[in-house]
Amino acid sequence: MVRCTIATGARASPRNLELPVLSVVGVVLALYVVWRLIWPLRMPVSVRGPLGLLVLALALHHRIVARFAGTMASPEIPKVALVVLASGFTALLLVAVFLLVLDALLLGARLLKLARVADALRRSWLRPAAGGLALVLGIWGVQQGIAVPQTRQIEVTIAGLPHAFDGYRVLQLTDIHASRLLTGDWVAKVVAESNALRPDLVVITGDLVDGSVSARANDVRSLGQLQAPDGVIAITGNHEYYGQYAQWMQAFRALGMQVLENSHTQVTRDGAVLTIAGVTDPVAARYGLPMPDLTAALAGADPAAPVILLDHRPREAKANAAKGVKLQLSGHTHGGHIVGMDQLVKRANGGYVSGRYEVDGMTLYVSNGAGLWPGFAARIGVPSEITLVTLRAR
Repeated sequence: MVRCTIATGARASPRNLELPVLSVVGVVLALYVVWRLIWPLRMPVSVRGPLGLLVLALALHHRIVARFAGTMASPEIPKVALVVLASGFTALLLVAVFLLVLDALLLGARLLKLARVADALRRSWLRPAAGGLALVLGIWGVQQGIAVPQTRQIEVTIAGLPHAFDGYRVLQLTDIHASRLLTGDWVAKVVAESNALRPDLVVITGDLVDGSVSARANDVRSLGQLQAPDGVIAITGNHEYYGQYAQWMQAFRALGMQVLENSHTQVTRDGAVLTIAGVTDPVAARYGLPMPDLTAALAGADPAAPVILLDHRPREAKANAAKGVKLQLSGHTHGGHIVGMDQLVKRANGGYVSGRYEVDGMTLYVSNGAGLWPGFAARIGVPSEITLVTLRAR
């Protein structure tokens, strides 16, 4: 039995996904890099000037591309261009961090009157070397970001799980982000890797696509080939709203997915019942669509059946645990993208960013995700994943 609380349509989404903070921060960092790295180079102004403009263009490339080709959520330019822009943008962020660290150390050396240390930190080759390292890491990080994800297997013990479900295998995919960067060929490889694990159930916890239904039709077609005895259950992430929400709901269902929008379904085995519930994403408020509502999602559910909740964002884990959820599967964070940056991402997501957490008697698992948004397509020390969760009875 499935109870649904859904809207039949959505207001037209804006042409551009507004990210003013990203632009402001990017410009500030770019100006800092120009000041501390580009301008001191022993090169003619005719070289340093264009280099500085290139750095500023990289900082604003999301808005530039959105102005002429697609949106910030879904840049419709060739894959090679996306890879180049993503590598350059990642390198810009990294070199800004490296320069900040060097300058902080230089300031500390001066304050402590450590002349030799200060002289070493002022060497002319040091900052260009930091720029070169950042570029290498940026290129490598994007290659890691667009790689086919590896499998991560975990076991979760659930109190009250019927013994009929002991050993039940749930495959979680999240943050696929099918796009001009992660195209149909990549999606097909993810599907093949998933099917090879022979799960009992496949769940997809949001952000399947970036772009319109017509633009992504070929890229998502392989998702219809996901195979599991108990089918494929999906929920929405924030990126579905940036495209054509209502049309995507129809398209996902046409691919054989059961999409839960503040609703639930039941999986049965040998007379035992397991409830799978799913909620919408908070960005729905921008589009006049239903906000996440776990109470509505669980209305009419068997009170004796353990609840597995699909919630794209992990931040409401405590509230969900208080309502009796035994296992929450989430994504959204991409694991923080880069080691160190995960501490910032964690603060915006209730303290959860990657992996397993025990939350008031509930297990929360936050997947790093299979893919990522083309606008920030790097992973450094935070690998992508396909997650296989094996349920165990206590």
